[in-house]
Amino acid sequence: MEECTCLCGLGSSRGCPCTQECQRPAEKAAAEGKPASAEKHLEADAAARCWAGSGGIASPRPPSHCSLQDLPVETLVEIFASLHGTDLPSLALACTKFRHILHIDSIWRQRCREEFGVCENSQNLQTVGTSYREVYAKLLHPYRHILGLWQLETKGFKTLLYVAVDGLGITGWTFVPCLNTHVDGPMQFKPSFRIRLTERKSATVECMEGRHRRPHSRHLQIQKDRLTSQCKRTDHRWDSPTRLREEFGTVLLLDDTLRYDRLAYRRLYLPPSHPDDLIRPGLFQGKYDRCGLSIAMLRFHGKYARVTNISGHHNDIEIQLKHRIQLRDGEIFRDFNELSRVVQEIHERVLREQAQQQEDGTEESESHGWQSPAQPSIGESGAAAAEEQPVPFVLPVGVSPRDQNYPRTCRMCFYGVDTGTVDGSVWRDPGVFILFDENHLGFIDLVYKTFMLFGRVQNTFQNVEAPSPQAFLEMRKNIQQVSHRGLFF
Repeated sequence: MEECTCLCGLGSSRGCPCTQECQRPAEKAAAEGKPASAEKHLEADAAARCWAGSGGIASPRPPSHCSLQDLPVETLVEIFASLHGTDLPSLALACTKFRHILHIDSIWRQRCREEFGVCENSQNLQTVGTSYREVYAKLLHPYRHILGLWQLETKGFKTLLYVAVDGLGITGWTFVPCLNTHVDGPMQFKPSFRIRLTERKSATVECMEGRHRRPHSRHLQIQKDRLTSQCKRTDHRWDSPTRLREEFGTVLLLDDTLRYDRLAYRRLYLPPSHPDDLIRPGLFQGKYDRCGLSIAMLRFHGKYARVTNISGHHNDIEIQLKHRIQLRDGEIFRDFNELSRVVQEIHERVLREQAQQQEDGTEESESHGWQSPAQPSIGESGAAAAEEQPVPFVLPVGVSPRDQNYPRTCRMCFYGVDTGTVDGSVWRDPGVFILFDENHLGFIDLVYKTFMLFGRVQNTFQNVEAPSPQAFLEMRKNIQQVSHRGLFF
């Protein structure tokens, strides 16, 4: 049996139920004496009846030779603008028409806005004499891996670098800790370098450091999660303490031996959150010492939480969520001796458990004592923390606060340890970790009788989310400088 060549694809050519429908529309119109204007209608109607005769759903027959090139230019522009910029060069190789369309700047303006958050700035484009296509291809795409948050790699003092798209350029901002700012105030930054397109349509890196703030050439090298900055100018290898105090109200925090001609940074990711976390993790500002505010990162890992200082001098506050301290309507804060006794009992019990685990070879380690960010926390749930009724909070007599403006109510308290290093020696001071609310934390060091307040950072950052749980775990190991056997590592 010879198959029918019409759209239905069923039956034989002899006696086909859709023989009349398979005639050419122009021929059928002429045979029936109908005007040629009915040709399109007859073609669609024939296709619909042919589908219906074969048991299919009636629908118009598509053009036999329709392709993407046949679409109107306006439609192609809209389609191309919705694709990722890395896919567009392949389209340009498809045909001459696509290559010409991809020179339309509105396509690249949308890609710059959606992928990098570039704001509309056509006037600046005309001033520089460039286009969004050149901004995307020669600046944003080649330097996309530099965007985000970085930590300066030094043996002592550490600072942060935030790199973000700024107008039609990319600016690197260095965090400047201030003495006169409350923990709820915004983070203070000063420009470190800027990447922009020159009149020759090539990207150049300008260093903005130095006493005279005269932009000059700077070399940047990006390798995975490491950034190296090199500058050959010598007028800013040492910053002026007087200038820092006058402009930012700070003391000199940088080591006088810190050379600006070559700096190395490592990437920082913000910790992922889970519904069972006590509060949303993230960055907090705290006043550790007389050097001003420092930035700390709060993250949760199963039965534990950690507040890691990522600027200034390194130290951690380790919190055991399974050892909660009963507030007793806030009365426990009124007697320092009673508070110390409760914490010391927990501390000694933890040390005994730790010693037993070492003896049995079952001590908790990074691989199983801490859960990955993809796993839920097993401590108190975030919902429970939010529903907890606040109780009055007062500092115990004899405890000196580093910030007088602290909350007067709190929700929960846990046993914690302040740990760090001085000249290679490790200290571990037991204390009380205090959860005031969603945006405020506190820690009472019972050894030095000091109180530290932390406020959530209100600045917003782009390109700071970890691409995977493994990437965050690797970053966490990189910022952990105190490596010793203990409660957590």
